[in-house]
Amino acid sequence: MSKTSKILLWVLLGVVLVLILSVVLSNMLGGPREVSLTELTEIIETTDEIDSILVDDYIYIGRKGNSSVYEAVGPRGDAGNVIYEDFWNAVKNKGLNVSYTDPNAGSFMTYLIPLIGIILVCVVFWLLIRQTQGGGSKAMSFAKTKARVNSNIKVRFSDVAGAEEEKQELAEVVEFLKAPRKFSDLGARIPKGILLVGPPGTGKTLFAKAVAGEANVPFFSISGSDFVEMFVGVGASRVRDLFDAAKKSQPCIVFIDEIDAVGRQRGTGLGGGHDEREQTLNQLLVQMDGFETNEGIIVMAATNRADILDPALLRPGRFDRQIHVNLPDVRGREQILKVHARNKPLAPDVNFKILARLTSGFSGADLENLLNEAAILTARANKKMIGNHELFEGINKVLLGPQKKSRLVTESDKRITAYHESGHAIIAKLCKNCDPVQEVSIIARGMAAGYTMTRPDNDDNHMTKAKLTDLVCEMLGGRVAEEIVIKDVSTGASNDLQRVTEIARKMVTEWGMSERVGLVTYRSDNPIFLGRDMETHNSYSEETAGIIDEEVHKIIESAHERAVKLLSENRAVLDNMARVLIERETIYTDEVDMLLDGASVDDIYKYMDSKEKKAEENPFKRFMGDEEEPKKSVSEDVAKVTGGESSGSEDGPSGSDGGAGGEQ
Repeated sequence: MSKTSKILLWVLLGVVLVLILSVVLSNMLGGPREVSLTELTEIIETTDEIDSILVDDYIYIGRKGNSSVYEAVGPRGDAGNVIYEDFWNAVKNKGLNVSYTDPNAGSFMTYLIPLIGIILVCVVFWLLIRQTQGGGSKAMSFAKTKARVNSNIKVRFSDVAGAEEEKQELAEVVEFLKAPRKFSDLGARIPKGILLVGPPGTGKTLFAKAVAGEANVPFFSISGSDFVEMFVGVGASRVRDLFDAAKKSQPCIVFIDEIDAVGRQRGTGLGGGHDEREQTLNQLLVQMDGFETNEGIIVMAATNRADILDPALLRPGRFDRQIHVNLPDVRGREQILKVHARNKPLAPDVNFKILARLTSGFSGADLENLLNEAAILTARANKKMIGNHELFEGINKVLLGPQKKSRLVTESDKRITAYHESGHAIIAKLCKNCDPVQEVSIIARGMAAGYTMTRPDNDDNHMTKAKLTDLVCEMLGGRVAEEIVIKDVSTGASNDLQRVTEIARKMVTEWGMSERVGLVTYRSDNPIFLGRDMETHNSYSEETAGIIDEEVHKIIESAHERAVKLLSENRAVLDNMARVLIERETIYTDEVDMLLDGASVDDIYKYMDSKEKKAEENPFKRFMGDEEEPKKSVSEDVAKVTGGESSGSEDGPSGSDGGAGGEQ
């Protein structure tokens, strides 16, 4: 009901109430005075207040002009009644005019106004109840489904990038919906349900919309939490109502987002058999593949916790297919960036391939957020086109948060942070299995006082023991630099130590990378589900637990000793890099390579100044140096700046996601 209709409804109700109130008050305040027939007779004989009499059946009304003044009720059985005769004698003696009312006209007018009032009141209340049930508060329809129906989805497969295999799987569902006879003639049945599994932000909901848009069928969308209510039985009722509505629109798609809210395993010991969530799940199981027949309804659901779903929900006949939507690879990230950049003005020198390489581990939602942050930064700078500077800053903002240049940092804290991040960068460069260093900064971002960002050359899915060992050594580099130079340790390495401990323990307990423990897994990598795992306990003895702790300490201590050795041997590089960071705050790949090749601080300043001039023509140079130009060795760059010669070699590190940062 529109706002105008609601206003008219309330105005109508007010008018009716005013009319009824006026009728009641006029009868109470403006009517004739009620007296007995004897009193009326005396008034006629002794006063001149009455000049006519109106007879209405047995009611005698004394009138003065056009106003009724007195009203009396006469006795029944008038013959021989003394009072009745006295009254008429008085009327006759006074010569009063006597008139009689029409019985039919009088009864009709008497009941017409109250009848109209009753009808109007009933109509108004009916409209109010209808409004309450249809929209508004829905106080009378809490057991109805909360699903939103959309029959004109605009999303298509062309709007989804970076997941070609997933689109191919879902394209078959579109064919099922468009031409079911093609499959039924061959004895194939349409899938009952499709479960989309994957990390947050990978586009599971977008895939479901694209299927509905391509098939051009109604799309019922609801969240798993919308089924659960404080009233027992409401969830099951909403499931029934949802499928009843879907049957009227089949073929259609019913999409349940975050199905783990209602589809968790039953019998976990945290609730009885009449638990509301279990009742809702039971009804959902029946609707998908029970006695109910819902041939034209495809149920799609999304979750990132498939491990806690009830097995009955995952069996064939209910969710026939499970499609894993993973994080996009470098090619997928490039395609996703192009999709989200359609309506954004980009500078001509923007390179999506480089951006895709720099965003390893980003989901589709992260990439969309990256471009949005870059657009906001461009608008803030009053620019007309999004350039490389804004895009690179957007990457850092998504990963670490905005820069906090205005934060007041003491010289002591700045020195500690500079040596801490220099330790990370030098170890990452010296360990051949670590990812290449992209950026080192002592500008605070988020919770970190500084950061060292590494960039993988490719998206490796497997982590080798050598790579993990080098990664642990890299993470300890900041702490070791503080030990060597500051001769003390700070709280800045807290996050590094947490990550180091987690990696080392997984190496021992999950990945079989300890010779002493052997090829035995002592810990599951699945997330803990309290209802299922509350009664589980360690399947190994206290003695084995002690051995595991010893092996974890051995891995960390070995990496620590290695980091101490490497940084001690490169103390001059550590000091120079810290000086550059204190002075310039941020350095990139080229500067790190030059420092490790023996360049002095003055050489680095000259190179950074020359690179800044080039960046005015192409901001990409500020971050990536001459990577897009013919490959040059770092020695040539040093010779070009200093006018001398220098020798050095560069390893070709490769690896997956990784990085380290210190906190203050």
